[in-house]
Amino acid sequence: MEQQKFLETLAITARLKDTTRHCYTAKGRHESVGEHTTQMALMAYFLRDEFPEVDMDKVIRMCLIHDLGECFTGDIPTFMKTSADEGKEDDLLGRWVNTLPEPYRSEMTSLYAEMAARETIEAKLYKALDGLEAVIQHNDSALDTWLPLEYELNLTYAADRVTFSPYLTALRAEIRRITEEKIAKESKEAQ
Repeated sequence: MEQQKFLETLAITARLKDTTRHCYTAKGRHESVGEHTTQMALMAYFLRDEFPEVDMDKVIRMCLIHDLGECFTGDIPTFMKTSADEGKEDDLLGRWVNTLPEPYRSEMTSLYAEMAARETIEAKLYKALDGLEAVIQHNDSALDTWLPLEYELNLTYAADRVTFSPYLTALRAEIRRITEEKIAKESKEAQ
C-alpha cells in the first residue's frame, strides 16, 4: 500500500479508539470499540488449541475488521440497532472498502461476505466471540452501569451463537454462572 494511502487508512481505523460502546470497563469508563476489537482478537488467539481445525488467522482478521463500519456511524448497541442503521453502516463501510487498494479491497469484501453468511466455522467462531466478549465485559463492569434490560440480556446473549461448539457452550455456561453470582451478590448487598 502506498504510504499516503496507508496513513489515510490508519486515520480512519484509529477512530475506533475514540468510538465508545455503551458498556463500561472494570475501572468505570466507557469501553472503546477498539478495545472490544482487540479483546476479541486476543480471545481468538488464545483459543487456537481448542479449535485446531480452524483458520485462526482468518478469525483474527474477522475480529479486527468486524466493527470498522462504526468508524462512520459510531456504536449502536445491538438491542437498539435497526435494519436502517445496519443498512447505513453497511453502505458507508462498503464505500470506504471500495476505496482501498488491492488486495485489501477484495480480501475485506470476501471476509465481510463470509462473516454475514455465517456458514464457515471461522465466521461462526468470530460471531460467537463478538457476543461472548460483550457479556464478559459486562461481567467485568459494575452493575450500576448496566441498563435494566441487560440483567436478562447478560444471562442469554450469544447463547445461540455458541451451539456449534461444545467448548464454547461450556464457556457460555460459565459466563452465565458468573453473571448470576454477580447479580445475586448485588441483590444480597442491597438488602
